[in-house]
Amino acid sequence: MMKPGTLILYAAARFLLPLQLIFSMFLLLRGHDEPGGGFIAGLVAAAAFSLYLFAFGSEVTRDLMRIDPRTLVGIGLLFGVASAFPALLHGQPFLTAQWWPLELPGGAELKLSTPLIFDIGVYLAVIGTVVTFVMALAESEEI
Repeated sequence: MMKPGTLILYAAARFLLPLQLIFSMFLLLRGHDEPGGGFIAGLVAAAAFSLYLFAFGSEVTRDLMRIDPRTLVGIGLLFGVASAFPALLHGQPFLTAQWWPLELPGGAELKLSTPLIFDIGVYLAVIGTVVTFVMALAESEEI
């Protein structure tokens, strides 16, 4: 277990983790029209988990994440590869964007797309990679 942090660090980590994760989702979902996207959103989410790790240690952070960060890398890569297949199935070039409008109750419309699937893959891969590195460094310090 890491050496305990300060009371201020504990309070900040517990308060900032959900805010950073919500902000990372905002960056992920607006990335097609404005600055943002999977990479920067993944870095913000990884920073949230890293702050929590610095405050409470790697064991508590692993329990909080509920999934191994290396598994997130694999899932992210699968999402990225899967985003290419709809274009190939329609006879279009590799990674050509596909859009599917989805009617929601109340007359609203949600547009699902392969760029969003790709961005989610990048998001998960970045979180997994950065958190794996930070946890490895923290655990080597704990020894």
